[in-house]
Amino acid sequence: MLDNYDVNEDGVIFQVNRSPFNYDLEYASNYSQGRYGEVGNYMSYLRLGNIIGAIQKIPSSILDIGYGSGAFVEVCADTIEDVNGNDITDYPLPDKVKFVSDIFSRHFEVITFFDSLEHFDTIDWVKDLNCDYINISLPNCHYKSDEWFDEWKHRKPNEHLWHFNSESLVRFMYRMGYRCISLSNVEDIIRKNKSDEHNILTGVFKKS
Repeated sequence: MLDNYDVNEDGVIFQVNRSPFNYDLEYASNYSQGRYGEVGNYMSYLRLGNIIGAIQKIPSSILDIGYGSGAFVEVCADTIEDVNGNDITDYPLPDKVKFVSDIFSRHFEVITFFDSLEHFDTIDWVKDLNCDYINISLPNCHYKSDEWFDEWKHRKPNEHLWHFNSESLVRFMYRMGYRCISLSNVEDIIRKNKSDEHNILTGVFKKS
């Protein structure tokens, strides 16, 4: 294991000592539709379709934690009546989407984390969320060796603090009180890797 990294009880690799990272409007803008064009729209529809397929219905309410540019919630607003977002930045939300400052304040049918859970200083608070389903998409950490991990493009010190593979994500969510109902690499359709390794891991979990 590389210096300053350890493994928790679920098998999740985490950075031990951290320095503050600057999440600002410019950071959120890097993931805007303006940068990725139509690809951003395709990804948002793919993500929503995967959720609907997993839970077998259109959610009545949804909260996207770490909404970034708001591309996903904008697509949701065309289909879902109650759409909400939470983020550390003040990036403007689309019309019909409400900002939620306290993510524990009410019940949501679905809560989503797209490239966001791995950024939080702590993650055990997931068990305190009030929802029926949680969708998580994040980099798939294969950890083939220290050398592999050292060069891995998603190992971003102080930005990406938690690194999951399929087994550790399922174990973590089970400990949080959720069982896995869907586990895939569906985002690899768009977010391709240069190697044959799966790039992005996506799981949908139901409250136990």
